[in-house]
Amino acid sequence: MGRSTCPLTAFEMADLSPYLNMHTLLASMSSSELISRGTEIARFCAENAAEVDRRGSFPEEEFAQIASAGLIIAPLSRSLGGLGLGFESQNIADLLRVLRILGEGNLSVGRIYEGHVNGLQLIQTFATPDQVERFAHDARGQKIFGVWNAEAADGLKIHPLGRRRYELSGSKTFCSGAGNVQRPLVGGTLPDGQLQLCVVPMEQVKTGIDSRWWTATGMRGSVSAKVDFTGVVLDDAWLIGNPNDYHREPWLTLGVIRFAAVQLGGAEGLVNSTRSFLRKLGRTTDPYQIARLGQMTLAAENGRLWLESAAAKARAFAPIFGGDASAARNNPSEITVYANMVRTAIEQAAMDIMKNAERCIGSRGLLPPEPAERIIRDLRLYLRQPCFDAALANVGAYTLAG
Repeated sequence: MGRSTCPLTAFEMADLSPYLNMHTLLASMSSSELISRGTEIARFCAENAAEVDRRGSFPEEEFAQIASAGLIIAPLSRSLGGLGLGFESQNIADLLRVLRILGEGNLSVGRIYEGHVNGLQLIQTFATPDQVERFAHDARGQKIFGVWNAEAADGLKIHPLGRRRYELSGSKTFCSGAGNVQRPLVGGTLPDGQLQLCVVPMEQVKTGIDSRWWTATGMRGSVSAKVDFTGVVLDDAWLIGNPNDYHREPWLTLGVIRFAAVQLGGAEGLVNSTRSFLRKLGRTTDPYQIARLGQMTLAAENGRLWLESAAAKARAFAPIFGGDASAARNNPSEITVYANMVRTAIEQAAMDIMKNAERCIGSRGLLPPEPAERIIRDLRLYLRQPCFDAALANVGAYTLAG
């Protein structure tokens, strides 16, 4: 492990002139064009996924294409030159489709992009107007954002130094995109025990990125390393919102529909790879294979319907994702419960799809270079999101309460 600054990525070093008028392009972009661009990128992601997995490295070319398609800027509100993707509730359905599509191409790409969307949503929700403009400028410069909140015993602490300066100590784990995400939001514990969000300008500070910590067999391309922030000093311009804003409900829980969309995309990719494998072997008339593929298709469609319903409920709840819940049109606890239902149902759908896929393709289909082998490794790991039992218990308790 060495202490290093975050290097410039391939697309940052490139000529940025194609992006100067990106806001004009996005202003006229329809939902169908957005989905079409996402589909093209996902196609390349799928073709290159085995190489990214083999290297265990950040998917740079994939994010170069994401940048050129305008998707780095898209999470910014329309007033800032974006599409409000993930921030304006009217676009939640489009966001979930894009995340599904990217997840289908490569779950690691979908995971990192979901973190980028989440980071910009939190900034636009809790930051000051000056901060929002500053970070919007960074996004327009194709910097990738993220949210790194997981930690172990040596978790992140924020120590006030006076004169509006703060020193960080400790580490974060599962830092997806480490070494390439230039603007991560991290939560650190203040002396009074509250959680304070801050943005770390990775290319301006020295951090310890421990890539050896990331030894998982799945999601290798997410490069979810451990990052030590000890010694980093920030002024208050990098602190976002008030203490404990990150935990504000129902938005914290409702955000699970984003990663659920990526998960479902990965599961849909497994359905497609299973179908292709059966066609290649000429096993399309076997009644048992047909039945299993039918079950997989039902599970995938079930997940899509859950996401569509979640998008409709988010759109009806409030115009801004992360806005003032007290002014919402519906009960916040109801949409929290529904989000927990969505993540639970999609996890179950993905697990059913994996079970049937493995039975369809057998051991032969689980050998590289068959894509199903990699997709199952990635999906099995990515499904292991925190607090699953608490989410299910929340649904049960709400039901019992009537």
